Amino acid sequence: MSATPENPAKPAATTPPLPNDLEIKDARIIFEPIWDDLESHFGRQHLRFPKEIILLGGAPGAGKGTNTAFIAKTRGLTCQPIVMSSLLDTPEMKKVKDAGNMIGDREVLAVLLRQLLKPEYRDGVILDGFPRTTVQVECLKMLYEKMTQLWREYYGTPLAIHFRQPVIQIIVLFVDEKESVARQLKRGREVLAHNEEVRRTGHGRLLEERATDFDEKLARRRYQVFKQQTWDALLSLKDIFYYHLINAQDTIAEVEKNILQELEYQSSLELDPRTYDRLRTLPLASEIVVHARQELVKRLDGYELTQPDLFQRVVTFIEKRLMPIVLRHALSGHSNINSEDPVLDEPQALAMLIDIFSERGYHAVVDVHRIEVPDHVDLATGKITCRIKKVYRMIIRFKGSEIRRG
Repeated sequence: MSATPENPAKPAATTPPLPNDLEIKDARIIFEPIWDDLESHFGRQHLRFPKEIILLGGAPGAGKGTNTAFIAKTRGLTCQPIVMSSLLDTPEMKKVKDAGNMIGDREVLAVLLRQLLKPEYRDGVILDGFPRTTVQVECLKMLYEKMTQLWREYYGTPLAIHFRQPVIQIIVLFVDEKESVARQLKRGREVLAHNEEVRRTGHGRLLEERATDFDEKLARRRYQVFKQQTWDALLSLKDIFYYHLINAQDTIAEVEKNILQELEYQSSLELDPRTYDRLRTLPLASEIVVHARQELVKRLDGYELTQPDLFQRVVTFIEKRLMPIVLRHALSGHSNINSEDPVLDEPQALAMLIDIFSERGYHAVVDVHRIEVPDHVDLATGKITCRIKKVYRMIIRFKGSEIRRG
C-alpha cells in the first residue's frame, strides 16, 4: 500500500518496548507547552521543520565530530550540523557537563525546536547529541507526530512543498569502554598540548578543555552515562525509525566504509510517495550491476559456443584494426575510431565488440552513422541516386598512463 497523508509510510518493525506512564507524562508536560509556544509565536503554517533529521549518537570518543562531515556529504547535506553541546554552552550548563552529568530535558527541547525551524535546515540536518534520555525519546516521538500531522494537513495545498513527509534516521557510532576512555584521554593530551602552544606563541585558537578528557574516572563515568541513558534511549527507537549501528572501533577509512554500507540510497525513504510510485518501475543502477560480470561471462561463452566463426572475426578485427590505434592513445586513455569494415554489418558483431572490450577492462561505445553518397546520375532526367554508407564510430575509453616528471 502506498503512503498518503491518511496512511503514512513506516518501516516494517516489531512493536517497541513501551515506556512507563510516568515517562510519557513527564515528556508530555515538557513537550506540549513548548509546542504551544512555538505555534503561538511563529504561526502554525510557519512551523516548517526539516524534511530529514539524522540523529547522530555515539559513545564518547566514537568520532562523531570526525565523521559528521562525511555523513553530511553522503546524504547530500550542505548545512552545518546542529550540535547540542554547542547550543547548550552557557556557563551554568557547562558546570553540569564538566561534572559528567546532563542538562535538563526541558532546556534541551526548547532550544532544539527553535533551532530546527531555521530555513537552512529545511531539506535535512544532522542532529548531534539528541535524544539522550528516555524523556527526550518520548518528546522526539511527539515531534514526529506533530510533523506528520502538518504533512497531512497541508498535503495537496499550495504550502505542501514546505511540509513534506518527514523522515528520521538514527546513526549510532559505537566503541567499547576501553577504546572510549583511551580516546577521551588522548584528546585531552592533544588539546592540552595545542593550547600550551597557542598561549606560548599567541597564534591560533584555544580549544575547549573538558574535565572528562583529563580524568580517567570522569571519562569512564561519561561512558557509563552513555550506556545507561543515551544508549538505551537510542535503542528504544530502533523499531520506530530507520536505525543504523556503525562500528566505529576501527580506522577512519574503515568507519567511512561502514557508514557507506549503512546509508545506501533508499528512494522509498526520501521521495514523496507519489513521486516514488511514478519512478519505482525504473531499476536502480545498483540493482542492474549486481550480476553484470556473470552475465558478461555468460554472453562471451555463448558467442564462442554458438557463433565461433563470427566471434573469431570480431576478435581479429579488434586485434588488427583497433588495438594499434588504441595503443597510440595509451597516455590519454581515449580513442575515437571510424570504421566501415563489413564484419560490423553482421548481426551480433557490435554486441560482441562491446562485450570483448568490457571483459578486457575498456569502456566501448559504438554509434552507427548513415551517410548518403552519390552513386548514379540519370542523364535524361538529371536525377542523382544515392547509396547509404554506414560508418561505425567507436569511442574506446580506459585508464590512461600517468606521466611522472622530476
